[in-house]
Amino acid sequence: MRKLNSAMERFCYNHPRFGIPNLMKYIVAGNLLVYLLSIFSNAQAVSFLGFNLDRVLHGEIWRLVSFIFVSGYFSLYDLLWLAISLYFYYFIGNTLEREWGSAKFSLYYLCGIVLTIAAVSAASLISGVSYAVYGTGYINLSMFFAFAMLYPEARVILIFIPMKIKWLAWLAAAFFGLSVIQAIFSLSLSDALLPIIAILNFLVFFWPELSDSLARLTGRARHQASPKTVQFKRAVRQEARQEQQKSYRHKCCVCGRTDTDYPNLQFRYCSKCAGYHCYCEDHIFNHVHFTE
Repeated sequence: MRKLNSAMERFCYNHPRFGIPNLMKYIVAGNLLVYLLSIFSNAQAVSFLGFNLDRVLHGEIWRLVSFIFVSGYFSLYDLLWLAISLYFYYFIGNTLEREWGSAKFSLYYLCGIVLTIAAVSAASLISGVSYAVYGTGYINLSMFFAFAMLYPEARVILIFIPMKIKWLAWLAAAFFGLSVIQAIFSLSLSDALLPIIAILNFLVFFWPELSDSLARLTGRARHQASPKTVQFKRAVRQEARQEQQKSYRHKCCVCGRTDTDYPNLQFRYCSKCAGYHCYCEDHIFNHVHFTE
């Protein structure tokens, strides 16, 4: 997973022009257009936009992209919820793009789309039922988790109550897990597979942070008990005692001259030696380096 994350980082670094700047602006605009289409006709009128493997194999290739513009809201009564949803994810998407750059954010969203298509296609092929997917609910959830990882202390107003993003993320994760469990018990392969595969996008992009946090939580006691662990406070106290006992601060490891005996002599520490070793100005570039 770390190798995949590193490959993704290298790709974004080497291709800074990759992606679509202000991507969320086009996503939101497309959702509004599809919503208006459903209002002035009916919900069935946008059914040709959803992803369906069987229909794609019959030549309707626009479904590979068009499903991301289906918001899931189809009536005037949903207008308020549509506005809140689109504004919220527009804000999150723009924030992530400013933090990461257009290349990385576009890759994140594109990976979510590809994984969603792969999950639905796999479920359709395994079960023999041609599943359809409308909208990017789990892609948006993955985007929300990314925002929570980067800005856990940010606050939003939830029903007139300010709440930190990290607590909303934990709440969303709980509902996410519950929906997967319910799908498994109901034997709905698509509903169980789609969320897990879609969130895999988040895991790939944040695996180093997640694995490091897990390692700190599970391996802290083992690390502290290891004989190789540096006891920092003890080392500081020992160094302080040594400083008090000696009458100088710097001493050349080659000639033994000190800053007390030679106050006008300059002393430096070698960055190529293993550990901290001091040398006078005559030997800083002329000595054998210490190794482990």
